[in-house]
Amino acid sequence: MKYFWPSAVSRHRLYNQMMDTDTLNKALRKLKKEIQNWKVPAVGNIAERAIDRPFETLVSTILSLRTKDEVTETASRRLLAKADTPKLLASMPVEKIERLIYPVGFYHTKARHLVEMCTILLEKHKGAVPRAMDELLALPGVGRKTANLVLTVGFGDYGICVDTHVHRISNLWGYVATKTPEETEFALRKKLPKRHWKTFNDILVTFGQNLCVPVSPWCSKCSISSYCPRIGLKRHR
Repeated sequence: MKYFWPSAVSRHRLYNQMMDTDTLNKALRKLKKEIQNWKVPAVGNIAERAIDRPFETLVSTILSLRTKDEVTETASRRLLAKADTPKLLASMPVEKIERLIYPVGFYHTKARHLVEMCTILLEKHKGAVPRAMDELLALPGVGRKTANLVLTVGFGDYGICVDTHVHRISNLWGYVATKTPEETEFALRKKLPKRHWKTFNDILVTFGQNLCVPVSPWCSKCSISSYCPRIGLKRHR
């Protein structure tokens, strides 16, 4: 999807088109029902069947970065079938991890980070995934998206995970006006009702993967098209 970034004057003109919170609530209610018929993101699938939900969510989220969902799920299941605890994964040779997770994006780097991360979990956290944002961000390969997903999906805590779909659709709706996923996260923390924090990522990622796709979204098939101002959208079907 291609965007233009309006000038200050243009943004002022678009103000009345921007989605307000009442409209957002209506849109999310509709989408929450619809996504039950769509494919669930890979990390959610892994978490639903996990024995150690925070750990398996953390591992699969790291593997998911710059990787297609179907590859993420297959690679995560292969790896976790061999090493489903920090102790087992920390003791596994990096080369073996690389073979198990290939062809995820940056698999060499991710394999190394997984060993380093699990070593830290064993040495500093008694083999458990920490439940605090700052401690998660201190782990190798963990950024704000991963940390927020571990908090929301892994622990069921409040957090706002922003990936490319959440960033793109939040701006498409005009609910925020931001240029980076990190800016979007902090804008949503100020504006998004807290009751949506845990589910916002799942709803928008599923919506973004199945209907509101990045290139030429299916607006003609969208049940919330009347709510959407399509800010910055150049092409749709």
